[in-house]
Amino acid sequence: MPLSRRDLLAGAAALPIACSRRSPARPNLLLVVADDQSWPHAGAYGDKFVHTPVFDRIAKEGVLFTHSFSACPSCTPSRTALLTGRHIWQTGEAGVLYGTIPTGLPLVTHALEDSGYRTGFTGKGWGPGDWKAGGLTRHPIGKEFNSRKHPAPVAAGLDERDYAANFGDFLNDGDAGRPFFFWLGSTEPHRVYDPKASGRMGRKLDGLRVPSYLPDTETTRKDMAAYYSEIEWYDEQLGKVVALLEQRGILDDTLIVVTSDNGMPFPRAKVNLYDGGLRMPLAMRWGQRIRGGLTATALVSHIDIPSTLLAAAGLPNLSGAAGQSLLPVLEGKTEIARGHVLAGLERHTYCRPDGAGYPARSVRTRDYLYIRNFAPERWPTGGPDFVSSNKTFHGDIDGAPVKDELLDPANAKRFARELALCTAKRPGEEFYHLPSDPDQEENLVSKGTHREALAQLRGLLERDLRLTGDPRMEGRDPWQSYPYRQTTGFGASFNTALSEERRKAARDGAAHKPE
Repeated sequence: MPLSRRDLLAGAAALPIACSRRSPARPNLLLVVADDQSWPHAGAYGDKFVHTPVFDRIAKEGVLFTHSFSACPSCTPSRTALLTGRHIWQTGEAGVLYGTIPTGLPLVTHALEDSGYRTGFTGKGWGPGDWKAGGLTRHPIGKEFNSRKHPAPVAAGLDERDYAANFGDFLNDGDAGRPFFFWLGSTEPHRVYDPKASGRMGRKLDGLRVPSYLPDTETTRKDMAAYYSEIEWYDEQLGKVVALLEQRGILDDTLIVVTSDNGMPFPRAKVNLYDGGLRMPLAMRWGQRIRGGLTATALVSHIDIPSTLLAAAGLPNLSGAAGQSLLPVLEGKTEIARGHVLAGLERHTYCRPDGAGYPARSVRTRDYLYIRNFAPERWPTGGPDFVSSNKTFHGDIDGAPVKDELLDPANAKRFARELALCTAKRPGEEFYHLPSDPDQEENLVSKGTHREALAQLRGLLERDLRLTGDPRMEGRDPWQSYPYRQTTGFGASFNTALSEERRKAARDGAAHKPE
């Protein structure tokens, strides 16, 4: 299906959009970010296996987004996008795992704080990385509230921090008359998981859908059930936070945004530009300001969330932001004028010689996904020969029972298709027709079908990357010079081994030679 004129013109959404709309009263802002949760793993999306009554309530009383996407399928850069409203290639060292935040990068939290908002967070904030290393002197999110722990021991793999109690401390801290911004960063459902979790759920595993790119085995089903159990735990903690807002009579005065940073920690999901790594749960609630029960099918991105928060607070968009406010969508007035979303990837774990990443960009429409891999000679997962910073081969896949089973030589023939999909080297271009291939397994680039759409998406991606200043479009690779912000282990070794000449060449714009 060829792209429409609206799709082709929608690149304007990739440029900064001023927002002058002001709310009658400045709302409180609660941004809730799960860690490694993919769409559609919530009851509101029709998943019958997982129980998420609090997320479902927020969706029912507000707006449920069905086509929301992360800016990057990796923790640090995806969180950078939530703070800056920029694509990862516009954020310098903040666009990689274990990076830092350049001093000149405008942040939504600082804009809110400068306008009178109280700001704070609990759980996982921006990171992993060293936000101070780039010269920033003010915390990127606000005051930290992480001292309160659950009174009773929690199950293995769960965070001991009591998010709700810490949020309560924040509410009690400072001037209650001022509006607030609070970031609740759950560390669930990030690995590691309790191996007994699936048994405690008391549900038949045959009710769970296994993506077709993973081996459909008991090991995979138990591993996914453990992942689901952490989503349910996190949903319970979110319920306690919502209850606090209700008890204080400020629930309807608070714009609540609930999403995740990137996709589930399974092969071909997290750290991949497919839907398993990028398509996100997203629901928003704002009392009487949002007519409940709305479902928004618009293509939206994490880069839109800072613009939305600022618009709700009556503030202009951030300088250099690529996102746009979703308030018109929340109010049921109109869909946003965007026919596609962009995403990118550079460096995740230290899993290749010299700390090299896997540079890739994607453009997603409702019907198609196009990916450009800039270094197809590299292993997308780090490969079978290099021991990564997490002490495994294929280090860009999180350690997991499903990974162990997939990589077991005894299963090489049995899982040959899944192994190739999850770990094999990839061509320079990938192109998928989503209505017929929802798990994005059949690359159509060489098939001779949908040629017009392929040509249009190829041109659309190149145009938007140039418009938004992606160094890759000029043959530059500044990411190779960025230190890996760890003080010990592989990161420290990398920082020592990377020569000053190579750093200078990257800073000066020399193209990185393919390995």
